[in-house]
Amino acid sequence: MFGVRGITLVLAVLLGLVHLELWFGHSGVPRVIELDRQVEEQRERNIEARMRNERLAAEVRDLREGQETIEEKARGELGMIRPDEILVQYTRPR
Repeated sequence: MFGVRGITLVLAVLLGLVHLELWFGHSGVPRVIELDRQVEEQRERNIEARMRNERLAAEVRDLREGQETIEEKARGELGMIRPDEILVQYTRPR
């Protein structure tokens, strides 16, 4: 019915359709390139967010430790005490 030329022609057309889908279809090469670009952008945003989170965590640590430092300075340098505490200062003889 078709013969060798007919089958070859049908196979060539099918191969052409597959290539069209590969190069210009919804999930073709351009879409893969676009998705790769989006993934790279997201990686960069993740790195920036991670760095921002690390800075914020360091700031929180400083604030927590800073309160202790402020309290220590207030007690040591200014002689401030809490209402139910007794202040004992020790000075070294010179």
